[in-house]
Amino acid sequence: MKTIDVDEELYRYIAGHTQHIGESASVILRRMLNLGPQAPDVSSAPVSSAADGSDNKTPAAASRPVKNAPQDPVRAVRELLLSDSYAEKKKTIDRFMLVLSALYSIDPLSFQKSTDELHGRTRVYFAGDEHTLLASGKTSKPRHIPGTPFWVITNTNTQRKQSMIEQIMQGMGFPVNTVEKVCNTL
Repeated sequence: MKTIDVDEELYRYIAGHTQHIGESASVILRRMLNLGPQAPDVSSAPVSSAADGSDNKTPAAASRPVKNAPQDPVRAVRELLLSDSYAEKKKTIDRFMLVLSALYSIDPLSFQKSTDELHGRTRVYFAGDEHTLLASGKTSKPRHIPGTPFWVITNTNTQRKQSMIEQIMQGMGFPVNTVEKVCNTL
């Protein structure tokens, strides 16, 4: 891989064409330029000898699948904030739901742990089903968080939604400046 520097406007343009969280700039550009998926670099791939001891060598990558590298959580959040799908959301609730979905996809276990500790004086904010949220308050307006097994109450004001996101992201170990950026976009 090579590294290139691009200006902020170009970076936003590329990031705006992200189709899913964690997608690399290289994948986005290949799709935009109709280049197709990147071919594996056979010249630098490790090789293994044939079982019979002959010199017949094959790339090791051909014999086993390659796992995706873990995504950088901060980068994934930044890409979300710069994406067209996020920019298209005009309502706070829609951005709130998109952020929650993205945070879960980044680290489901940390997300769950953070939401388990998050509740109000009398109301439960997150649950695995709608009925649990309705039992803690009839006007909670629970909604399912897309791509997760969780439900969240949605009849809170913007400040409470920001506070919920802040607490979840802090629990997941995000830097303070990233947490502030996300909260300020709701």
